[in-house]
Amino acid sequence: MGSITATSKSPIDVSNVEILSFTVTDLRFPTSLDGVGSDAMHVGTNGSHPYIRLITNHPNLIGEGIAFSNGRGSELICMALQIFATRVVGKTLHELTRNMGKTFRYMVSDSQYRWLGPEKSVTHLAVAGVLNAVWDLWGKVLQKPVWQIVCEMTPQEIVSCIDFRYITDVITPEEGIEMLEKTQKGKEERLKEAWENRAVPAYTTSPGWMAFSGERMREVLAETIAQGYTTFKFKVGTGVEIDRERLKAVRDVLGYDGKYQIMIDANQVWSVPEAIEYMKHLVEFKPVFIEEPTNPDDVLGHATIRKALKPYGVGVATGEAAQNRVTFKQLLQAEATDVCQIDAVRLGSVNECLAVMLMALKYSVPCVPHNGAMGLTELTSHLSTIDYIAISGRKSMLENADSHRENLRHPSRIVDAHYVTPLEPGYSTGYTEEALRKYVYPDGEFWRSEVGQEIMRAPTGGEL
Repeated sequence: MGSITATSKSPIDVSNVEILSFTVTDLRFPTSLDGVGSDAMHVGTNGSHPYIRLITNHPNLIGEGIAFSNGRGSELICMALQIFATRVVGKTLHELTRNMGKTFRYMVSDSQYRWLGPEKSVTHLAVAGVLNAVWDLWGKVLQKPVWQIVCEMTPQEIVSCIDFRYITDVITPEEGIEMLEKTQKGKEERLKEAWENRAVPAYTTSPGWMAFSGERMREVLAETIAQGYTTFKFKVGTGVEIDRERLKAVRDVLGYDGKYQIMIDANQVWSVPEAIEYMKHLVEFKPVFIEEPTNPDDVLGHATIRKALKPYGVGVATGEAAQNRVTFKQLLQAEATDVCQIDAVRLGSVNECLAVMLMALKYSVPCVPHNGAMGLTELTSHLSTIDYIAISGRKSMLENADSHRENLRHPSRIVDAHYVTPLEPGYSTGYTEEALRKYVYPDGEFWRSEVGQEIMRAPTGGEL
């Protein structure tokens, strides 16, 4: 089920590539076995990839895309992918890429399915999955990674990828072009950094999962320090004293001399007053920010928390569950976040991520994409490269958490705490034959095994 791309010896014109059909596969990886992905809100998660393949009129030229879930719910996204993929069947790649902003608008314009959103939740995850596959296909035809396609665009071409509906009160296409023209300065130097694998610094969540014991946390922390990491993220929210003990153990290793930084992440577990009071007990450990301190839709709540924590030198980060560009617009307008954590599969693919990058640039807020799972890190390594080279010109950092990467055909790599710039044509999506044999849900080899069946029978959470 792999894919072979067009080669430079036999280039394929986008107008000669037609999408004929598609397949959708429910892939689920048993991350609950090692605690990767665990936090105060999400327990026993199994990182899952609703996976779409766009079949074209050229044998083995396939566009691959994913959405994401924590396990249960993937079947809903796969159903939505089946629905939204029909909108690109029969289209040529030229029709879909000649005006990507218009293509985004087309993908969200089914008036009946739109009522279920609009532009949010399961339907928007499906739109992202299909558009991710379109971008992947475009890269394979052009023989370029997706980040390079965008970075070679003019400011006008980048702006044409964005649907500005609902955000022109903050930024207009004309203003976007003007901002991007200023970013052209120094672009060649930034491109050189990308080719040298120095464009995207990495931080890691690997030691910080909630399920890790103190001993396991210290072990992974030592490993990641040895790999060159200087910035680490830890999950919090199960109890003040428990978190104080964990963070004290972290600072006992890292110290307070400024060489190492930590961030903490509550994953939506608190109300606004709880977040403020709880964080007063953790500020002594000097976190750079608290991530998702409350419900992701509560823009004004985030603003209240940010204002309360500012005297302590602690920022607020959010966005991994922000439903669309409108939520990010409001977060920025309300001065509710210090960091925009765009998500490659919750927002409407590269198109909507570009919209948020531009708004964040206007408000001088860094974009630090959400990761935390394999598959996402591959996509966001493109997005962070795009933001640095073509949009903001500001070097930020990108989360990394290593798990189940052996199942990917194009896994991201970290060298000297920097992402290795992806060079394979496309959007770094695709799975090994073994992964497809083992982890298709519910009939793959692993899910039919005794361990797989036990995971499937696990409690679903909550109490009465």
